[in-house]
Amino acid sequence: MDLIKKLTGKNPSEYEPVAQSLVDNSDVVLFEKLVSQDDFLFDFIKNNVAKRIQKACNKENYLNLLNFLNIYSPYYDTMIAEVLHNFGGETIFAKMKELFLNGNNSQKAYALKYFTFADSNMVKELLPEIRNASKSDIEMLSANAIEVLSLLNDQESKEEALKKLDSEDEFEQYEGIKFLVAFNSKESLPKIIEVMKKSGLSENIASEIPYLVPLSELLNTDYENGLLVIAHILNSIPEILPLSVVCDYDLNNVFQELLSKEFDSISALILRMAKDKFEEFISNDEYLFDSDKNTKDAVNEITRMLKPLNNNKLNSLLYDELYEESDFVFFAVDYVNEPEELETLLESSNQTLILKVLTILKEKELLTQNHKDMAMKSITNIDIKNIAEAL
Repeated sequence: MDLIKKLTGKNPSEYEPVAQSLVDNSDVVLFEKLVSQDDFLFDFIKNNVAKRIQKACNKENYLNLLNFLNIYSPYYDTMIAEVLHNFGGETIFAKMKELFLNGNNSQKAYALKYFTFADSNMVKELLPEIRNASKSDIEMLSANAIEVLSLLNDQESKEEALKKLDSEDEFEQYEGIKFLVAFNSKESLPKIIEVMKKSGLSENIASEIPYLVPLSELLNTDYENGLLVIAHILNSIPEILPLSVVCDYDLNNVFQELLSKEFDSISALILRMAKDKFEEFISNDEYLFDSDKNTKDAVNEITRMLKPLNNNKLNSLLYDELYEESDFVFFAVDYVNEPEELETLLESSNQTLILKVLTILKEKELLTQNHKDMAMKSITNIDIKNIAEAL
């Protein structure tokens, strides 16, 4: 039987000898083959394999893991770092420091993960280099470096990221937000949400927020903003976000909570958006074709929960969001069929909103010259005006 199958299987009499041989013989070829399966194995299987390899390590063989450091995997880096620290303590710090400063990218990433277990006073000596690594375009370096900075509570790097949120460059803002999320800076959440509301990258920003604060928790502490984050997330699946975030963000539980309470204009809108989205996922095989079982089960369960909802009832509630100051107006207009309700927004000071309303009227074959004339009185942006005139 294939060694990988044995190592990832359920039979201890098969996986224990393979794991032991992997470590005892420093089998780089087998470890590289294992890592090559990262995208194909379920997370719980990789977690099991990591535990099996860790169990095979001891004081006599743990240094053999150093030979694996040229082959990076985010699924085994914590295990390897913990083993090196548990058996080598601070005596191996000099070696890991050398790898961090002069090794290849894979070795540097493993060294950074080791620093999360090492004595903080020793690690602080490398703060300038770690801060620099946190800005790397190589994700395994930046992610592990930020984790170290977070554990050290490095205020300098955190303040630098916070300043980026005030930048006029949306991509720099987004870079700062990703740092703060990885840094686990929960106190930055209000500022992150305010940036999200104004950014052209709002959907990307929303996709980061559940990694800082679970959506269910956010709904309990900041209801309206929590629903706004969910709206942007729904809007970005599957074009920006993969369908698997349904499980990652625990959307099943989120919708259960919303369904258990009396609907208001915002929750009705979110549920209507979700119902349409998930019905689309179920009706088109291409969305679920490459999804794992957990994702498919979650999508089917959410669709089942939302199916009984009455669209007309939901639509009747969301009209309260049809004013330009609403954070939800851009989502609500998609469900409005009455032209007179849309017409009132053509005099908005938000020119992007005016263009969206014109586009919706056009799609519904309700657009008139009078609508365009009304809109042109409020549109000053040349690009938006050109698009509006072409409708």
